[in-house]
Amino acid sequence: MTLLRPEWRRKRAQMQDQQSTAKAAIPDVDLMGMIGLLPADEHERFLRVREFLQRRVRPESIGFWNREEFPFELLPELAELGLGELQVDGSSLLFKGLMYFEVARADVSLSALVGIHNELIVGMIDRLGSAAQRERWLPGLRSFRELGAFALTEPDHGSDIAGGLETTAELVDGEWVINGAKRWIGSGTIADFALVWARDVADQRIKGFIVETDRPGYSATKIEHKMGLRIMQNAHIVLDQVRIPEANLLPGASDFAAANELLRDSRAWVGWQAAGIQFGTFDIARDYALERIQFGRPLAKFQLIQLSLSEILGNASASLALMLQFARMQEQGDAQMVQAAMAKATTTRLARESVAKGRALLGGNGVTSDYEMAKLFGDAEILYSYEGTYEINSLIVARAMTGVGAFV
Repeated sequence: MTLLRPEWRRKRAQMQDQQSTAKAAIPDVDLMGMIGLLPADEHERFLRVREFLQRRVRPESIGFWNREEFPFELLPELAELGLGELQVDGSSLLFKGLMYFEVARADVSLSALVGIHNELIVGMIDRLGSAAQRERWLPGLRSFRELGAFALTEPDHGSDIAGGLETTAELVDGEWVINGAKRWIGSGTIADFALVWARDVADQRIKGFIVETDRPGYSATKIEHKMGLRIMQNAHIVLDQVRIPEANLLPGASDFAAANELLRDSRAWVGWQAAGIQFGTFDIARDYALERIQFGRPLAKFQLIQLSLSEILGNASASLALMLQFARMQEQGDAQMVQAAMAKATTTRLARESVAKGRALLGGNGVTSDYEMAKLFGDAEILYSYEGTYEINSLIVARAMTGVGAFV
């Protein structure tokens, strides 16, 4: 199906040369048939979600991205498609990953919301929460009626957060008193609660707490003027003597090590995002190359344009194949942090390369979000750095292969 935006059609109509342009010989860009690995029922569901994402989310996301606004009106429809409960609805790991991939193909910010929501919010409460916590929060989360935020990173601690975390929790008269600050917290200004990681002053262990965002002492300020993921409402959070019930401690998160599996999987879902943004890059670049007339013929007839298109699709397909193998390892219980780190580092490196090629292919039109590519260009930079920077993930891989750590 054509993914050409209305603005492009109008611009094309204004071109002096109205000659007919070529149509794609193979509309489906999944040359290696990887989506076909889904069983029939999940494949049908996948196509329904794809149609909605391309018809509604992709074209509408540009305005929200430009304005740095969150599209609350899309949440009920995303919930109806089951995107709020991928972690707990019995879907295969392959289907879940391909959902992250396909949402990112339409908009990376919303894929970040869907991924964090499932991997770190729903997943954490489902696996590490008490029965009462699951009963209280999971129904609203599954339907996107409620949102959570994963509050780990701090203003002075990102890559070194496990050892440097400064936010504290102290049990006083049956209540936890939380003090500290968090930064770059997705959905921090719109969430109903935050999963806050804090150091228990009694035993110095890092633990996870549910902190409702309407508690006195909790404040969240939106981080503005980002170059990418502009729809995601990242926040700087201050916790000033925030008091929560003792029962708000997640029983399964009484030690930071309990979150390692969740953090491993959340690192991997960025790889699915990186594959998705590259397929989105190819969608835009191919449509543009077929429609844009220069020197009396479509750009697609120029050799260097075809070279770029081939390289973008090659990078995208390699990234998706890497993520498919990671999903198989997850299914078999063999996936470790080193594989997640390699997947995240490699796919985001390729994504950065692909969107750069896509931006260059569009020439001057590649620097404005009206033609979408500039939006993807900015988003790819965020993927390259969050959920563990490219450098940190590369060091994790090299340490595993050499037995020598080089972090400090």
